[in-house]
Amino acid sequence: MTYKENFIRFMVDCGVLTFGDFTLKSGRKAPYFVNTGNYKTGAQLAKLGEFYAECIKENNIEVQTLFGPAYKGIPLAVSASVALYNKYGMEVSYCFDRKEVKDHGEGGMFVGKKLGDGEKVVIIEDVMTSGKALREVMPKLIGAANVDVTAMVITVDRMEKALDSDLSAVDQAYKDFGVKVYSIVNINDIIDAIRNGVVEGKEFLDKMLEYRDTYGANKL
Repeated sequence: MTYKENFIRFMVDCGVLTFGDFTLKSGRKAPYFVNTGNYKTGAQLAKLGEFYAECIKENNIEVQTLFGPAYKGIPLAVSASVALYNKYGMEVSYCFDRKEVKDHGEGGMFVGKKLGDGEKVVIIEDVMTSGKALREVMPKLIGAANVDVTAMVITVDRMEKALDSDLSAVDQAYKDFGVKVYSIVNINDIIDAIRNGVVEGKEFLDKMLEYRDTYGANKL
């Protein structure tokens, strides 16, 4: 299997990707759901980091520091930085933000690598629905130093148009910030995995296709 197929099976085995009838935060009725909160063991996190590392390597993404937005992004950035070293011998720093600025000790907004001007930073997140996380962290990163945000890496691109735009959150992020978002897999990869028997769920295939046709975003 390809690493994308392996990742889809990994999500299903971890209970992160499930099929059925779900109401999303947007109000849309979806035949699948991605709940990254179901990653909960060291073994799962180590494996997840390897998939992030493979996506970074495959796409030749330039990176010096991985940034994990608090709170869910913190273990993701850590696991990805460890995997990049273990798998590819790449020594990459990591950092994350605090929800509140520390007013004692060394103080500051960030923990981990101190960012410098020109530093190539990659943001590590789980999924991207509206692009809210990127809009929140970009001012923090640019406020810390004149960094070069070379990419954002997520696990699943739903490829859905936003509620107020015909573009997907991924394409909107590029339009608004010039940040290219890479995903380990997207909805088309998941549909292909069902169709090819990589994971079970063929009874949901027609609903998956219908959902994609209804909410699929236009491309830039």
